[in-house]
Parts: sequence; C-alpha cells; structure tokens
Amino acid sequence: MVAEVMRSDDWLLLCRTVRFGDTDAAGVVHFARLLEWCHQAYEESLERFGVAAATVFPTLAAQPDVALPIVHCSADFRRPLVCGDPLAIALEPKRLDPGCFEVSYRFSSGEQEVARALTRHLAIDAATRERCPLSEPINRWLEASSLGSGIQPL
Repeated sequence: MVAEVMRSDDWLLLCRTVRFGDTDAAGVVHFARLLEWCHQAYEESLERFGVAAATVFPTLAAQPDVALPIVHCSADFRRPLVCGDPLAIALEPKRLDPGCFEVSYRFSSGEQEVARALTRHLAIDAATRERCPLSEPINRWLEASSLGSGIQPL
C-alpha cells in the first residue's frame, strides 16, 4: 500500500466565493468578515492536513488539554470585494517559539491581492490557563507547512 502524499497547497490554499451575506449596506465585504474567514481557513487547513477539530477546539464531548487563544490579530484591506467575487486564501503558518505561532493570510481575487491578515496564537494549558508547549498535531502542521510539498498527512 502506497502512503498518500500531500502537496502543501492541499491544506494551505483555500477557495471560496463572496456571498451576499458577507457584504454590508455599501455592497462590499464587511470588515469583520475577513477575520471570520481567517479562522475558518485555519480550521479547514487543519482538517485537510488531518488534524481533527476535536483535538484542537472544545466540543460538548471533550476539552483539549491545550487551548490556542488568539492573542493578536490584524487586517489590511487593499481592494473592495463584492458579492460573487472568487476568493483564494493562502495561509502561511509560522512557529514563533515552542508555545506560540502565527498565521499570515493572503487574500486574492483573480490575480489581484485584495487583503492581508494575521492571527497570533498562544498555547495555554486548558485547566490552569498557564503557557505551555504546542500540541503534537499543531507542531506537525506547522512543520509540514514550513517544508512545503511531499508531506504525509496525519
């Protein structure tokens, strides 16, 4: 049996379409939607790589040992987006230290960059709320993301 090999684009490049509900009264994407898309892209990237949501995010059935709150976020808008625009979201995860990482997001529509964003995540023990090392699945996702193509999924 041959092990499946993934290209980093399989989990670091996500696509969607701007929907009417994403826009404000002026007909352009509402500013808060960009950060929502960042988190959705982060969640989907983990899932595509093979990290089950329940190992990272709390559910009714289980609480992960390590929580990953966002401690910093930023967004820069370069061009307006309207309903129907295609949108590609490229993620660039980067480990900052053994208990912290950030994800840079580059949003493009067609060939034009339309926005950039960043989220910084800090690992904390879910019970004590003290800093701790990142979990193994997150470390593997970060390492694979920095290596590029030819990675075996979890």
